[in-house]
Amino acid sequence: MLNLFFTVILGEATLLMTLLFKTPVRKLVILGLDRIKRGRGPIVVKSVAGTVFLVLISTLYNVLKIRKRWIDDGDINPTDQVLMAKHLLEACLMGFFLFLALMIDRLHHYIRELRLRRKTMEAVKKNDAKSVGAEEDMKAREEQVSTLRAMIRQLETELKSKTKEADTAEANIEALVRKQSEGLLLEYDHLLAENQELRSQLQSFDQRLPHSPVKKNS
Repeated sequence: MLNLFFTVILGEATLLMTLLFKTPVRKLVILGLDRIKRGRGPIVVKSVAGTVFLVLISTLYNVLKIRKRWIDDGDINPTDQVLMAKHLLEACLMGFFLFLALMIDRLHHYIRELRLRRKTMEAVKKNDAKSVGAEEDMKAREEQVSTLRAMIRQLETELKSKTKEADTAEANIEALVRKQSEGLLLEYDHLLAENQELRSQLQSFDQRLPHSPVKKNS
């Protein structure tokens, strides 16, 4: 049994040293521990640890029993000395076994937590980078919008000035047409008056002409 405990403790120490240093083997060890903690693995580990703990308590009880016998008898038996040393060695080995198992479990848990936090931090950094890129994109779009607004204002100003020029030109054309139409009407009225005067003169001239007698052939 002592050889078994020595072998198991040596394996646990090697496993613990593997978890302490970042090597390619550590990834395999972590994957193996992850598989052990799935399914029935935790139940088996707890059952073994509980059995070892009960044996440890029993061994410590035997140590206390031998010590009490020494105190009551006042004599140290060589056989009891050998049993005492054996029980103490077994108790130390079992305690060291449980301690190393607990250390491996906690170290594995902390490594997983560290990996999860690193992934979370990387995700946060990526989100921050995306948010920074989105902010820069928003700033660029806002600059484009402000530029377009300035262009729209300039075009509106030009449109107003062009509209005013068009209204002024239209008013000038209407005034010119009005003047021309008024001039034509005046000229037309003048021509009508002259025509009427000429007609009256012709009528008066016709009335002044003598009428020649009409000769009849017999």
